[in-house]
Amino acid sequence: MTAELKKEIKSVFNLKKIFFVLLGNTIYCAGIVAFVLPTGLVTGGTTGLGLIVNHFLGIPIELFAAVFNTIMFLLAIVILGKSFALTSLISTFYFPIILGLLQKIEWMQSLTDDPMLCTIFAAVSIGVGVGIVIKSGASTGGMDIPPLIFNKKAGLPVSVGLYVFDFMILVGQMSFQNTEKSLYGILLVMIYTVLVDKVLLSGKSQMQVKIISEKYEEINSMIHQKLDRGTTLYRTESGYLHNQSFLVMTVVSNRELPKLNQLIMEIDAKAFMVISQVSEVKGRGFTLHKHML
Repeated sequence: MTAELKKEIKSVFNLKKIFFVLLGNTIYCAGIVAFVLPTGLVTGGTTGLGLIVNHFLGIPIELFAAVFNTIMFLLAIVILGKSFALTSLISTFYFPIILGLLQKIEWMQSLTDDPMLCTIFAAVSIGVGVGIVIKSGASTGGMDIPPLIFNKKAGLPVSVGLYVFDFMILVGQMSFQNTEKSLYGILLVMIYTVLVDKVLLSGKSQMQVKIISEKYEEINSMIHQKLDRGTTLYRTESGYLHNQSFLVMTVVSNRELPKLNQLIMEIDAKAFMVISQVSEVKGRGFTLHKHML
């Protein structure tokens, strides 16, 4: 066993990661049991494929999920490597188990029979659940694997692969579902796809602020002293009068933005500011402690 593989195994079996992988899969399965299965909604992923197999062959969804996830896990080992396969190990075996257990809880399957409510809450559960698993640095296994294989072998973007496979699964279910349920299913997939992205970016987005002012030195010092944030100075030249000065650039959290705006206005009420949201910031003060170099 190589040192790299040992490091990967240690990372996979981190207690915090295991907790979030189990939590994400549980939320995912709860949405399936409570809102998808009782109303026969159309959905993508392993569950959607399981619904097709269950309809035509009568194989229980949890049994299909166990077999399919195991096959995908073995393919991941052969094609994508052992280190990657380990990230989907927990989901591969936990997903069908928790799905089967939750199906035995009768009250979960009678929360509501309103198709729109089921669509929305199913999408929220699936999107949040999958997002938590992926954000923890793991994989949900199953239908996550084929797009990754096509990406490695054919260069097909993973996002495109996911959409293609989900679309094929939706079409497969449309052959035995009515049009209305199929439309709800399309809406479900669209909502949970957006939610996965939202969960992945949650807690990471920050505000980038660019300040142009004659009092840039005072503003620069204020940011350091009162907000404890770093800054970068850019040499600038105005487009009309060609006056040379400096632009102060900093990154703050959403909560710090109003305070920064107030402090800048106190120094220079005429300061020109450009504020934009950035999806993720890495480095000292954000993903690293401030005392680290």
